[in-house]
Amino acid sequence: MSVVIPCYRSARTLPELVTRLVPVLREASARHEVILVVDGSPDDTWETAADLARRFDAVRAVRLSRNYGQHNALAAGIREARSEVVVTMDDDLQHPPEQIPLLLAALEGDRLDLVYGVPHEEEHGFLRSLASRSVKAGLAGALGVRGARAISAFRAFRTRLRDGFEELTGPHVSIDVALSWATSRVGSVRVHMDERGSGRSNYTPRLLVRHTVNMLVGYSTAPLRAASYLGFAAGVVGLVLGAVVLWRFAAGDTTVAGFTTVASMVALFSSAQLMSIGILGEYVGRVHGNNMGRPAYVVCERAGSPDDAVPRDHGASVPRRAGAGHGRARAGAGSAPDER
Repeated sequence: MSVVIPCYRSARTLPELVTRLVPVLREASARHEVILVVDGSPDDTWETAADLARRFDAVRAVRLSRNYGQHNALAAGIREARSEVVVTMDDDLQHPPEQIPLLLAALEGDRLDLVYGVPHEEEHGFLRSLASRSVKAGLAGALGVRGARAISAFRAFRTRLRDGFEELTGPHVSIDVALSWATSRVGSVRVHMDERGSGRSNYTPRLLVRHTVNMLVGYSTAPLRAASYLGFAAGVVGLVLGAVVLWRFAAGDTTVAGFTTVASMVALFSSAQLMSIGILGEYVGRVHGNNMGRPAYVVCERAGSPDDAVPRDHGASVPRRAGAGHGRARAGAGSAPDER
């Protein structure tokens, strides 16, 4: 098991976190590691993480060149993981290490690929909770992430899921979206959350809103598709208004000279432009979707050995009769091989 912890301004909490974490991992898994990813922290978090890596054999520390963001740091740590299961948690002691066995039990017992630890009660303020719900609503609606309302930073998943976002590049990363590309077997379990060890959350409502915008723009074609639908709808309205103007002209209700011609031309060309923009939006959306790094498929598991493949000249669907080919083998057993 690999535990990945993004670290930022956490020099005070890391020693206690690692001290509590190591004995839990020893009991949970014979092979385990802790990966501390220091995300360009301006304090002495890196020195603390490096010291912990020297004191504990299971701890490794990775330092990023600057502050890239929590999800980017998680991506770096996940790619460093060497075990079959990855657990992610915060560095502020809100995610108790003693609750990790609950995630692992749900992962194995329910045959899931991804499990979130959901707190019994949210302990954030009103604005923070509202922003957090907005992020989850965006994941569930526009991005189609199953179980998004149960998402948290306390996760356990199978390491092979990272195969689904090997090609993920760019500055705006969302681990939850990337994980949803690789599996639909997602669950959650209720866990106890502690109060922060020190300081306050680095995720302000403003940052959460910005994260939501980055997800919608970077991982979804929903904004482009909304603009396309709006263009088509406005085009239809323009055509209807043009038809109304022509009908009023035919009925003799128009008294201004040239109004019918001008109004009809404006409605016609505006409709054509808006519909063209809608079509272009669809094409741009396809290009954007292809550039997300989303995989065409992810292999879950295999059965059978590749060495058992039937040779092409034998045919894959024709069973061999009992004893077939034995006479040929005996006849050629004593003959000299062909010289080529």
